[in-house]
Amino acid sequence: MKISGNWLKEYIKTDLKTEKIGEFLTDIGLEVEGIDKFESIKGSLEGIVVGKVLTCEKHPNADKLNKTTVDVGNGKILNIVCGAPNVAEGQTVPVAVVGTKIYAKDGSFFEIKEAKIRGEVSQGMICAEDELGLSNDHGGIMVLDETKYEVGKNFADYFELSNDEVFEIGLTPNRTDAMSHYGVARDLHAYLSTNQQKSEFEKLSSVSLNNEGSHNFSLEVENTELTPRYIGAVINDVKVTDSPDWLKNRLKAIGLSPINNIVDITNYILHGLGQPLHAFDADKIADQKIKVGTVAEGTKFTTLDGVERTLNGSEIIIKDGKDTPLCIAGVFGGLESGISSETKTIFLESAYFNPVAIRKAAKAHGLNTDASFRFERGVDPNITRTAITHAIKMIEDLAEGKLTGELLEEYPKKIEDHYIILRFSKIEQILGTKIHREKVKEILKALEIQVLNEIQNGFEISVPAYRADVTREIDVIEEILRIYGYNKIDAPQKISFTPVKLSKNDQDELENSWARTLQSLGFNEVMNNSLTSVKDETDAVKLLNPLSGDLAFMRKSLLEGLLQNAAYNINRKSQDIKFFEFGKIYHKKEKYEERKQLAVLVSGRNVAENWLQPKSATNFYHLKSFVKVLLERLSIDYKEVALSDDRFSDAIAYECNGKTLVRIGKVSAQLLKDADINQECFYAEIELELAQQLRSDNQLVFRDIPKFNKIRRDLALLIDKNITYEELFQSAKKNKSPFIKNINLFDVYEGKNLPEGKKSYAMSFELLNEEKTLEDKEITHVMDSLIKTFQKEFSAELR
Repeated sequence: MKISGNWLKEYIKTDLKTEKIGEFLTDIGLEVEGIDKFESIKGSLEGIVVGKVLTCEKHPNADKLNKTTVDVGNGKILNIVCGAPNVAEGQTVPVAVVGTKIYAKDGSFFEIKEAKIRGEVSQGMICAEDELGLSNDHGGIMVLDETKYEVGKNFADYFELSNDEVFEIGLTPNRTDAMSHYGVARDLHAYLSTNQQKSEFEKLSSVSLNNEGSHNFSLEVENTELTPRYIGAVINDVKVTDSPDWLKNRLKAIGLSPINNIVDITNYILHGLGQPLHAFDADKIADQKIKVGTVAEGTKFTTLDGVERTLNGSEIIIKDGKDTPLCIAGVFGGLESGISSETKTIFLESAYFNPVAIRKAAKAHGLNTDASFRFERGVDPNITRTAITHAIKMIEDLAEGKLTGELLEEYPKKIEDHYIILRFSKIEQILGTKIHREKVKEILKALEIQVLNEIQNGFEISVPAYRADVTREIDVIEEILRIYGYNKIDAPQKISFTPVKLSKNDQDELENSWARTLQSLGFNEVMNNSLTSVKDETDAVKLLNPLSGDLAFMRKSLLEGLLQNAAYNINRKSQDIKFFEFGKIYHKKEKYEERKQLAVLVSGRNVAENWLQPKSATNFYHLKSFVKVLLERLSIDYKEVALSDDRFSDAIAYECNGKTLVRIGKVSAQLLKDADINQECFYAEIELELAQQLRSDNQLVFRDIPKFNKIRRDLALLIDKNITYEELFQSAKKNKSPFIKNINLFDVYEGKNLPEGKKSYAMSFELLNEEKTLEDKEITHVMDSLIKTFQKEFSAELR
């Protein structure tokens, strides 16, 4: 939000310099992100003087140039070479003397220097309008009226130039009270007046108006829940013209383009006082009646931008007597009822609309206007009349309008201030320090918060309705601290806390444990938005009121976000990816479903490039090993099964008690193409709620280090190609021997010297008797049992 320093000073008088004001605004929560300089004319015409062309003759060495002498006052006669076709003897002209900076539209400039042009000395430049920033006209030099312009005077003296310093404030959404120059001034004054700084501020009130005659307009508000307050005024004999320079400069300083005096006045009030206004061409309002309500779903309406929109029936609509839409209330005006140069009578609107209704209407039609920005956050319901009376006064002064008849108003139920009990003990608890009750009282008064009654340990207070974000005791305490000064709260020398041992049933403990494990393995944690766009809307949860088309659905998978993270890094030459994310996914099936997962994505090299190890690309099995490290902490049994999932070209799943715990796969080529990734990616997701449930049921058991050595035996098996290691592993685990402690696959061979359709698996088995050293016959018995099982179940042959 842009706040003009000159405009701000219309409401608050202070001797503070701009930088200090910016510092104080930041201290009270209105963070100043930058201060820009504004000039109504770039360079402020500095160095431009009024001159008179004394002589003009053709340049001896150039056909298109003229050689002139120009009187610039104080007896100075300059020789100037000019290329303008319209330069002539006797003209009064603007002259840029040596040292003057001439600015281009993009802000760049060149400096006028004494130079020789085709052999002739030139000591300045006779200027065209575009070179001075007065217009885009470059048809020739600017010729002035000699009766109005005095030779030798500064050209800037004939213009209302404006130099301003503009604050760029990063306004938080809750600060609806500060969405105007008046609101910022009010907040700044509250701080200055309670911190021994000089400041003068006067609360605005309605302007006394004189009306003439009467009008036949009537007002009907159909739903006071949607429109709690509405005021309208009929103003005759308006002259729609350009605004005066001072008003144009006010708007230009904050980035607005002046349109005409009526529209500019409504914008001035909006950004000045924070109250949006809207002006209608009164002659286009059928039956001279304004109705505020809704229209049927499907009604067509063309807004001021020329776009025909289909109304959904829930918008607040300003209508005429025939129920023809004139405006989407609080959002955007209609094309047919807008102000034009032909407008003679206007109907001026000032209202308080239901913030939720305005927000829904703005989002539904993809419109974000200055008016909707304020209405949907909640404007001050008690400034409605003040704002419209100030606007009427300006229209009388700048557009010669005349207020006709009485103001039309509907305000059946006053919007009350917020009643809150404020306790001193709570202030001390939150702030960690004591503030004298008189100081608290002073701050509340500065914030226009009324103390209704002093009670034993606090105040009964009434918070103004314009503070829509201050409705609780804690909100008031925040306000007190904001004005008292965060920097005045000393950091404690000691911090006391009580360590809390997390239960095994606490999912946070599991997540933290897994996060630490992954970080130790070289992973980085990412956090992505739960809102996204989807190509396939099947099972997708769609938002009723999305911020945009790209954020219209709840994510169905964590994979999409991780691929976007990977693509971002790969495009910046960081191809080695190890990411993980804890997050929720959402589906709509028979009912809405919400599950929390841990997602892991790897890509690129498994080990960073170095002299000792060769390059090694991450693969499916690397990811599988990372997942196994995590699952070891659960101390559970699971089985591996094949998985069919469109997201993967190859995939497996780990199941436990008939439920899928983990999915691991190589990301499909189509998903990689969609994400603009040209290297393989591998992805795994773990169901966190199920993992926690399994973890709670299966506690880890700690055992002493064995006293006896493990014995290793290897088997090389010739098996059919369609048999997986997982099948062999599960079969071996079923062996009744208590001595089998570990099973591993350490070699796979396919190809030369093997029968067609066969492959070789080399498996190792670690055997241990925890009570004594294993004897050869015990070892032989176990290995024979395994061989017989493999031969029977898989037709395996020993190599």
